[in-house]
Amino acid sequence: MAGNSGADFDLFRLSEEHEMLRESVRSLAEAKIAPFAAEVDEQGRFPQEALDALQGNDLHAVHVPEEYGGAGADALATVLVIEEVARVCASSSLIPAVNKLGSLPVQLSGSEELKAKYLGALARGEGMFSYCLSEPEAGSDAAGMKTRAVRDGDFWVLNGVKRWITNAGVSEYYTVMAVTDPELRSRGISAFVVEKADEGVSFGAPEKKLGIKGSPTREVYFDNVRIPADRMIGAEGTGFATAMKTLDHTRVTIAAQAIGIAQGALDYAKGYVKERKQFGKAIAEFQGVQFMLADMAMKLEAARQLTYAAAARSERVSRAQRTDGDLTFFGAAAKCFASDVAMEITTDAVQLLGGYGYTRDYPVERMMRDAKITQIYEGTNQVQRIVMARNLP
Repeated sequence: MAGNSGADFDLFRLSEEHEMLRESVRSLAEAKIAPFAAEVDEQGRFPQEALDALQGNDLHAVHVPEEYGGAGADALATVLVIEEVARVCASSSLIPAVNKLGSLPVQLSGSEELKAKYLGALARGEGMFSYCLSEPEAGSDAAGMKTRAVRDGDFWVLNGVKRWITNAGVSEYYTVMAVTDPELRSRGISAFVVEKADEGVSFGAPEKKLGIKGSPTREVYFDNVRIPADRMIGAEGTGFATAMKTLDHTRVTIAAQAIGIAQGALDYAKGYVKERKQFGKAIAEFQGVQFMLADMAMKLEAARQLTYAAAARSERVSRAQRTDGDLTFFGAAAKCFASDVAMEITTDAVQLLGGYGYTRDYPVERMMRDAKITQIYEGTNQVQRIVMARNLP
């Protein structure tokens, strides 16, 4: 598994190790995930085939370090896995993406005991990891959360509701942000690991969404959930800081998802316009179509390079175990730009297919619907622009 060169790769050429990883994930995705993508979307069901394929090839959580039983992949390798899975099925790409999002707080700030227990379980495929930050009244203003954790001897007792939780109900493990000192606002928020099996944990009905229908999104309810004190991630009051550090890294994975979706749409559109004939020739021969394709490819490659550059910064910051405004800017920029590009490219792909593009008989309408969420989750693109403005290089 690519794991040693992510911080130093050439922006214009991936290492041989990373190229081999891309090729292997693409082959697996096309053989084991793509055949079920339309059905997963149509039925709104979890892509179990994708989970089985990814776990069977140790690709479900490649970011987990080797000392905890993981593949020890660098940030760029993780991006490549997500990108290639998203190229055929955006819902399935949320398996490796959200496993990183949910478990990264443990990796960044957890005790060695927490890391060994939960990162090890994730690496072994014993359960997926989800991330519980947003609430009904705390979206972009995450520091306004109401979920409470109250100390009771050697335990913490959690009460509250989390909303928009990806893979909720399917994941076994949840990183949960909760208020431990209401007087301190963001500095009074702590992070915990909660297990699905903990008494008092329950889930709402799946949201009825525009896209990524194969990835369940639900509310998570905590009703007097009593957990051991050693399941706190880091020191009391550091949860919000850990949450923000996590997003610096994982926004890069959303950028990867976006470019994967866009690449899938561009690939399909290119093949279609070469076969579709009008006025006696393939529509690919018309200059107007050629210009559209050229713009799509140009913007996609720009988004990809920005994403890979952000991944390199993510890897450097991970190794140094520090905060870096450069990563904060690049993570936000990659997520914002790549998701805007993905929305534009998938919309253009639908246009290139004409009426066929508007039907479910062809995959580009699904890709367009899936692309939309990349502009919204892990911070809307309006919020990303605020983050960038505060961290200009």
